[in-house]
Amino acid sequence: MLSIVIISILNFTDILLLGIGIGMLILFLYSFILSAKERERKASLRFLLTSVILPLPIIMLALSEFPYQDIISFSVLILIIVSLLVLFFPINRLKNILIEAPKNKIDERNIMFSRRLLKEGTIEHKEYYLNNPEKLISDNKFRKQAGLLSKDSTNFDPLMFASSNASFYTVEQLASAVNGKPVGRAQEFNKDEITYYIKKWAQKLGVDDIGITELKDYHKYSHTGRGKNYGERIVLKHKYAIAFTVEMDFDFTSAAPYAPTVMESGQQYLHAGIIAVQLAEFIRNLGHEARAHIDANYQVVCPLVAKDAGLGELGRMGLLMTPKLGPRVRLGVVTTDLPITTNKKTEDKTVIDFCNICKKCADVCPSNSISMKNRKEIDGVNRWQIDQESCFHYWCISGTDCGRCLATCPYSHPNNFLHNFVRAGMKNNFFFRRFALKMDDVFYGKKPHPKPALDWMKVKSFKN
Repeated sequence: MLSIVIISILNFTDILLLGIGIGMLILFLYSFILSAKERERKASLRFLLTSVILPLPIIMLALSEFPYQDIISFSVLILIIVSLLVLFFPINRLKNILIEAPKNKIDERNIMFSRRLLKEGTIEHKEYYLNNPEKLISDNKFRKQAGLLSKDSTNFDPLMFASSNASFYTVEQLASAVNGKPVGRAQEFNKDEITYYIKKWAQKLGVDDIGITELKDYHKYSHTGRGKNYGERIVLKHKYAIAFTVEMDFDFTSAAPYAPTVMESGQQYLHAGIIAVQLAEFIRNLGHEARAHIDANYQVVCPLVAKDAGLGELGRMGLLMTPKLGPRVRLGVVTTDLPITTNKKTEDKTVIDFCNICKKCADVCPSNSISMKNRKEIDGVNRWQIDQESCFHYWCISGTDCGRCLATCPYSHPNNFLHNFVRAGMKNNFFFRRFALKMDDVFYGKKPHPKPALDWMKVKSFKN
């Protein structure tokens, strides 16, 4: 009787191994096809090779007969089962990871996008560098370079830079529409119902994700750093902030740091800007105050708002890491006094844990602006901070907003079954995150090369 049970178990072992082998073969062939569509040539070839090296020996083992085959098959099956349990059983070691709220406001005058606009000889230039003399040397260095979207920059492309300029120009035309007076008497609504309406309409307008939070003091800039109100203290009394993301196209961002990435960046700043202006105007038409916060016209720090609205966490590169697209998004925010329902604040410490071990963004950064070290205390909060001076200096050389960091982040892979499965595993398991990082290096490369522009973008220019 015992011998019959053992034989049955061993036969069942071969059936399971055969099923596992065929399943692995299908998975790797699917990954090969998917990677080819994503223009990941190296990954597609490696998935194809793996589909031969890994599943076929398991299939052959299940179908073959040789001395000790039963024992070997059973041992291999146990090894596979144990490995799967280690990788997929919910295991997380996150107790030592703290996610803290900032204690101080950021002065917009200190960010590089404000400092680049300072003109020598103006009162603003004189006062800023009188109060911040240590920044003058580094800022003068970037001013000696060609500059963003300059024809003298290293990555100049006449058509793609013209497209980018067109997008940023159109964003500028929205400036007069970011704010306005409410229309008529304030209308009252059920908070949950109006919130649901806003979110569904925003999705129709093209947002990828949307969340709502109460507006905190640390969400706001302390002073305006751009435009006619330069230097004024920001007073924003709205109670709520609506934050949303729009997706940056994978093919365009994969070409970073070349021209397609700044072309896509400008397009999605515009996309986010249009949606934010629409939402703000909609709320004002209901008789409530609302302000859109869009590129070059912010009174809030969008990543901080989006984080508290439940849209993601701040990673090593200082950008918002979203669950489905990683940092491959642009943000928009609308602040308002319209009573709406806030999202429950969430913390995803698994993202911080992955950023602790990954460092791919720091490895590929052309200007070495991203720290390879662990988070450190800055203004009383543990976080990473990029070297914005060296980062912007490189932008002014290349003519683009670079984007190598977000292009190579493992979270930035396209939103499909394969990559969503990996992202789910990374969220679920401490060991899976480490395994996923190694596999990302194996299949996509530790330092992936930029992809070429799409064929339709390669237009020849004839000089007269």
